[in-house]
Formats: sequence, C-alpha cells, structure tokens
Amino acid sequence: MEIKKGIAVSPGISIAKSLVIDAEDYRIPRRKIKPAQRMREIQRVRNAFKDAISELAQLEVARDETEEGKIKDIFAVHLRFLHDRSLHKKITDLVQSDLVTAEYAVSATLREIASHFTKEKDAYMRERATDIYDMERRLLKHLLGRKREDVEHLTEEVAVVVRELSPTQTAGFDKKFVKGIASDAGGRTSHAAIVARSLGIPAVVALEDLTESVSGGDTVIIDGNRGLVIVNPDDETIRQYEEYSHEFVELEHKLDAIREKPAVTRDGVKVALLGNIEFPDEAEMVLQKGGEGIGLYRTEFLYLNSPSEPTEEDHYQAYAETVGVFKHRPVIIRTVDLGADKYTQSKRFAPEPNPFLGLRSIRFCLQNLMMFKTQLHAILRASVLGEVKMMFPLITNIQELMQAKMIVRDVMEDLDEESITYNKNIQVGIMVETPSAALMASTLARDVDFFSIGTNDLTQYTLAVDRGNELVSTLYSEVDPAVLRLIRTVVQDAHKAQIDISICGEMASEPEHIMLLLGMGVRTFSLAPPMIPEVKQIIRSVTIEDCNSVARKILAMNSERQISNYLRDATRKILPEAF
Repeated sequence: MEIKKGIAVSPGISIAKSLVIDAEDYRIPRRKIKPAQRMREIQRVRNAFKDAISELAQLEVARDETEEGKIKDIFAVHLRFLHDRSLHKKITDLVQSDLVTAEYAVSATLREIASHFTKEKDAYMRERATDIYDMERRLLKHLLGRKREDVEHLTEEVAVVVRELSPTQTAGFDKKFVKGIASDAGGRTSHAAIVARSLGIPAVVALEDLTESVSGGDTVIIDGNRGLVIVNPDDETIRQYEEYSHEFVELEHKLDAIREKPAVTRDGVKVALLGNIEFPDEAEMVLQKGGEGIGLYRTEFLYLNSPSEPTEEDHYQAYAETVGVFKHRPVIIRTVDLGADKYTQSKRFAPEPNPFLGLRSIRFCLQNLMMFKTQLHAILRASVLGEVKMMFPLITNIQELMQAKMIVRDVMEDLDEESITYNKNIQVGIMVETPSAALMASTLARDVDFFSIGTNDLTQYTLAVDRGNELVSTLYSEVDPAVLRLIRTVVQDAHKAQIDISICGEMASEPEHIMLLLGMGVRTFSLAPPMIPEVKQIIRSVTIEDCNSVARKILAMNSERQISNYLRDATRKILPEAF
C-alpha cells in the first residue's frame, strides 16, 4: 500500500481500478519495461513510424496539384525526417539501453531534438521545433490510439491516472464510468480541475510522480476531500473508505433537501447563488442543486470539444437550450476565453513562451474578429429568449473594453440591417481578473453594467504563480492579503458606481470563504453546481453581522496561513460535516 499526497480539487471518494492514460500533448511518463519486452516495444516503434509515413503519404497525394506548394513541402520535410535511419536507431537504442516504453523513447528523443532547434538564433531554424512537435504528436497518436479509445468507450468503472489533463479531455469523460481523477500535474484552479469539479468527479492533482508508481488495473482510492491517493490499499483501508464514502453521500443528500429553500442569512439578507457551466446540459444540474441562474457560461468549450470551429447556429442553439432551462432568470454568457491552456482544434498555434501572459481571452478575440463577431451574433440573437447578459474575459484596460463594445455595436448594426431582433439594452459586463483591472475598477465601472471577479486568474496574476503548476502550487492562495485587498477594492468601487458585483472564481465554491466574502459586501456567487447546497447551508446559518466581524478580523491580518486557519475554524463550527 502506498499513500500519495496532492491537492484536493473536487470533493468525494472514489474506489476503482486504475486506468493509466498518456496524452499526446504532454510529456510521456518514464515507465520501465522488462528485458523480455524489448523487442515488442522496438516493433511498436517501427510500426508507429510505418503508420505515420503511410498517413503522411496519403495526405500528400490527397492534396490537389493546384493547392499552395508550401503544404506539400511541409509533408516532404516530415516524410524525410520520418525516413531518417539515425532517428530510428536513436529511439530504439533508448528502448534497448534504458528499458523504457516505446512512447517514452519517442517523446524523449523528439523533444530533445526540438529543444536544440528552439535555441537556434535563426528564426527559420527555431520554427522547425514546431515540425518536430507535430511529428511527435503524429507518432504518439499511433502508439496511444488504442488507449484513448479505451477512455472514450469505457464499459466499467475506472479511476483515471494521468500525467496532466487538458480541460477538453476532462470534459469528454463519461461520468458514468470515470469515478475519479488523479494527475501528477495541475493546481486547484487549473481548468481541468474546474471541469472535474463541475462534473462532480472526485479529483486530486499535483501528485508529482503518481504515474510512475501505478500500473493499469491497480486498485486506487482517490480522496477528493483530503487530497490523498492510496495505491493498492489493504482490506481494512478499503473498508474504512467505504464507510467514509457512505457518510459523504449522506451529507450530500441532507444538503440536497434545502434545494427549494432560499439562500437567505439568518437576519434576512438575500444572496443569489448562480452556477458555472461549460455545456448546455449542465444547466439542468444547476437547477437541481438549487441554483437561480447561470453566472458564468464558459463558451470556449464549444470550440474545445469539437473537431471544427462552431458556426453561428451552433452557438445560438447552445445558448437557446441553456436560456430555455432558466426562462426569466439570468444567464451570463462569457465570450470565448481561448489561449493559455485552452486552444481551438481547427487553428494551429505556435508555442508561446508565456501563454498565460500571451494571446488569450479578449486579446485573442480582438485579433480574430470574424470568429468574435460570429459569437456576438449568436449571443445577441439569443438575448430575446430570456435574461441574457454578455461578459468579456481578461479585460486589462479601458481601451480593450471600448474596442470590444465597439465591435458589439457593429454587430448590432448588422442585425438591424438583417431585420433580426435582439435586446438592444443587453447588459454588458467584464471579468475582473487582473491587478490592472482591479486597480482601475472605478474607471471601468463607468462603462459596464456589472463586474464579475474571476478569483482564479486574479490570484495567479497578483501572486505571479502559475495556477496549473504543481511545483509552485503551495504559493497559490485566494486569501493572500494582497488578493483580498484587490477584491475589497473592486467590491467597493462597484458599490460606489451602483453596478452589480459577483464572484465567479473557484473561491466562491469554497465553503470556508463564504463568510469573508459576505462580510466584504458580495451578495452574488457563481459556483460549481455540486457545491451550491453546501454554500447555501453556510449562508442560511450566519448573520451579516457575523460575516462583517469575520471580514474585519481577516483584513487586519497579514499572514495567509493565519487567515486560512481562522476561516477554516469559523466554518467548521457551522458545518462540521464538510470537514
């Protein structure tokens, strides 16, 4: 029995056989093989090269002679590289000498070659690294194809163990069979973690080297409450966790009983609880958990979960389905937040040195106007179906906001010319998720109808901590004094401007943060649907005066650890079962 400690990102208990998967987009774990398996792995390498060459040859032939010659040139370069005998030998020698899998030998060899290209001074030579990564993906696709199919066509319950998950992969899991997720990499607010939480799948991340110590078929316990993963537990440990899991399910049922009750404090202050969703079919879950609308519709998953770019009609149908669930309750649609760790599959991006500081979110939209306008057309068409609002992500300055609003006006004019109805007074808001936006909130408030504080990115950018990097995950905290001061500033500026303010980051899903946020003046929360009952119970158990007192004490503290301990102790007194 081996116990691994990571970061709990999605609550619940999972006891299942492990399914260890690799992903072509990430570094393959170094897995050892037995000496007797050498020839089998070497043959797998040869087959992968043979299949990749065949695939490229077919693509080359399929190209019409009249098409641009550069495409055929790229195929030719890739084919010459794949025919290179020295490359074959380097990979098979690694399998022979180090007793590693075909996947690892291919990935390690090609990434070493790519790293040499990236260090070249000549721009043309540096760009060749992209070709190497492309060939790595092509070879790994043939090596891992069967494994990916296993994930997509599961017939039994499994616990997925992986080096790192993309948001798209997580969203594609069948909740009926994927009972838990454990990954070496990631942080509590990485996008894959957020999706796992939304789906209600127990998950633990930042386990560092779990993939190296788990084999497919091992029994694994994933404790999404304590952040533990237990590999091959003994019978007594399994029995204890089965009891623990039963108690957790009982708590969920108990909290579900307050679904129809309002989120009102003991002294009568009404609080709005909305849901965060990625897909239209999740809207029903928000309703079932007692949510009053959608506070954050992450529309980029329309792109990430499709092999091609969604059409205007695809957008419209998704929004119409969601709005139909809530009738006259709010549905806040965020424009696409692509870039960083979320890319479209129909567009190829050159790797960015610092993707979270690069072309993402509203910046990406402003540089891809046709795509942006397609989405705005659909949002405005859907605006007449209910209480639809529009929200821009990652606004950093007033120029970006004004440019985005100008494009909205252009789209409105297009709709007028086409005699298509829309809500001319649709509310437009922004995500406040950068320190610059927080510090300029009083200015930005003059040109928007509402703020929604995205605490995930706000924390990341304020503390200079990559929220998906397990190596610095201990430095990430939404209750760091610097982050709290920015949140207080935004809330105060919103109140002065008399515009709506909500919290839609993962901070709103954490029961221990609710009293503090209420005390800071927040009255609208948008959170992961499974967490709505728990947060509602906290709200119904406190008074605003209690919360104001907590906020005053917290804002006078200078230590993140002191703040975390105080909040946890205060919340444990109200809802001890959650801890």
